Amino acid sequence: MKTILILGAGTGGIITAREISRYSGNEEDITLVKILVFEKEEKSVFSPSLPWLMVGDRKPKQLYENIKKLNAAGLEVINGEIEEVDPKNISVKVNGKEYKGDYMVVSLGVEQVIDHNLDRFGYNFFTLEGATNFNEKLENFSGGKIAVLVSSLPFKSPAAPYEAAMLIEDYVRRHDLSNNTEVSIYTPEKGPMEFAGKEMSDELQALLKGKGIHYFPDHQVTAVTENILKFSNNSSHEYDLLAFTPTHRSPAVIRNSPLAGEFGWVDVNRNTMETNFTDVYAIGDITDIPLDTGISLPKIGVFARHQAEIVAHNIGRKMDHKVPDQTFTGEGEYFIEYGKGLASQAEVHLYDPSGHDAKMKDPEHLGHWSKWWAEKYWFFKNF
Repeated sequence: MKTILILGAGTGGIITAREISRYSGNEEDITLVKILVFEKEEKSVFSPSLPWLMVGDRKPKQLYENIKKLNAAGLEVINGEIEEVDPKNISVKVNGKEYKGDYMVVSLGVEQVIDHNLDRFGYNFFTLEGATNFNEKLENFSGGKIAVLVSSLPFKSPAAPYEAAMLIEDYVRRHDLSNNTEVSIYTPEKGPMEFAGKEMSDELQALLKGKGIHYFPDHQVTAVTENILKFSNNSSHEYDLLAFTPTHRSPAVIRNSPLAGEFGWVDVNRNTMETNFTDVYAIGDITDIPLDTGISLPKIGVFARHQAEIVAHNIGRKMDHKVPDQTFTGEGEYFIEYGKGLASQAEVHLYDPSGHDAKMKDPEHLGHWSKWWAEKYWFFKNF
């Protein structure tokens, strides 16, 4: 009987586990393939909806499920901290116990680190707690300067700060705070989502401008005090309410393993997601995939989903003694919330060196409902 080790139960890990389970032929009393999912958290949070939580459009309990609900025939979730990863022998050590497999899929995402004491002064909206606490402050906000800060690069979900700012502006307008409130974004990026090309970046910046959101690119934060943000260009800006993205880095267990590349992320074949070790794959935010444009593939959930489906399919083919026949092509579609019940559909083809296929539609109700349905379907399908 084959054993598959899946490290991490984020978006990619869950889809990999579910897809392999579907292919496996496992039934209630028959286990043909053993699938072990290792996850340190007890809650599985649907991160794309955190900007909705920030503005009160969701309650915290709507955005998570207990990770143990993934358990199925032949599929077991093991809660605990991964202490060691050995890709050569396809094994992991968790809670002092070693587990060995025939295939390994690394989907550990990013480690969030708080620099500049940001958590003393603001709210990390990339967490359930941070988004919830920001909303509590927003509901009691009577006016002033609201700042959305990207603290460092790279960061996952590159549309999230822009969604957050636009939804906050929508909240401010609906609560008659527009006359005495400013919403601003500060980011080290040269332009919003510049990986998609100048045209899409300019379109998103135009949406921000149309909503009256102040946009400050090329602003790398260097220090934070109460009500003041300081940047490497020697500028400083006041704020009254702060939401921020944390520093993102590869988890320590990967940085200290043979899987780590130059910057700590996992290097993979960009088409098959295979690492340098036989039958060991990595997917999602934990990877670093250089593009022909000289930048890396952005850390977006839609890519993790596609990569997970492809890896699960190809592992299934290998277990059936067939040749893997699917590849990841760098294509993805996602939705950027605008407010007013509207969202823009964005489509990218990032393995196309010309980048000319990147497209973003004007905000529309269909985009918003598509994102709403994606949230509902995620929980229905997986839990």
